[in-house]
Amino acid sequence: MFDFIYYPISGILWLWHYAFEQAAGLSSGPAWALSIVFLVFTIRALLYRPVAAQMRMSLKMQELRPQMKALQKRYGKDRQRYMEEVQKLQKEHGLNPLMGCVPVVVQAIAFLGIFHVLRSFNRTGSGFGQIGMTPELNATTPNYFFSVDQVHSFLSAHVFGAPLGVSAFGPLSAPDAFAVFGLTPAASVVAAVALPLGLAIAVMTHVNARASIARQSPELAASPQTAIMNRIMLWVFPAGALIGAPFMPVAILIYLLSNNIWTYGQQHVVYRHRR
Repeated sequence: MFDFIYYPISGILWLWHYAFEQAAGLSSGPAWALSIVFLVFTIRALLYRPVAAQMRMSLKMQELRPQMKALQKRYGKDRQRYMEEVQKLQKEHGLNPLMGCVPVVVQAIAFLGIFHVLRSFNRTGSGFGQIGMTPELNATTPNYFFSVDQVHSFLSAHVFGAPLGVSAFGPLSAPDAFAVFGLTPAASVVAAVALPLGLAIAVMTHVNARASIARQSPELAASPQTAIMNRIMLWVFPAGALIGAPFMPVAILIYLLSNNIWTYGQQHVVYRHRR
């Protein structure tokens, strides 16, 4: 159904893997890990302009909040007139709130696609959203652009002893999927890799949230609803990343960390150039 998303994403990953393993001559684990990092960077680079525009528009909307509040006070009892004046104000400043939602939706779809392609190297899980293939069938089934040999390459790739397609706990933690490649990953070994990655993701999520909150206008930050959302972004999201890390494949954790690193850099570039 979503092959029009999965094939291009797997194609970009294929190209980066070829570059790192064949052209650069890196061993399997580092080649796949770097391929995932640069897949994320490539997608984020393709989406840079619309996402940057959405970020700038969000700041502009904050700047207009006092004027919008004044309009609300003036036309509070006339909802239709209020909306007309708000639209007029937004048009005067070149703002289109609906267009601001498009980059967010496109980015979400792209990264759900990355998640699916990476998870589809290991389809042995039987939990929610898993296909439940036998290890033998999984190892002999291509994954979009990737041939059976490349699926073998991914399943045999590991970082510090943890295969990229395995999680410490949960439906993708069964070592049977990797036994055919001579790997029998213990939960403790995978956790030793997953937990530091999860901690790094949690820290970056917190840092990115703090940077975003620091750019909120005082009026917006004083809103009770905003205060609640800010606390969720600062503490609940990072805690969720740390708690969920042992249940995610190592490849997904690399993807999440890469995405957070790009977000950190993009925030600073966009807002620095805006000054």
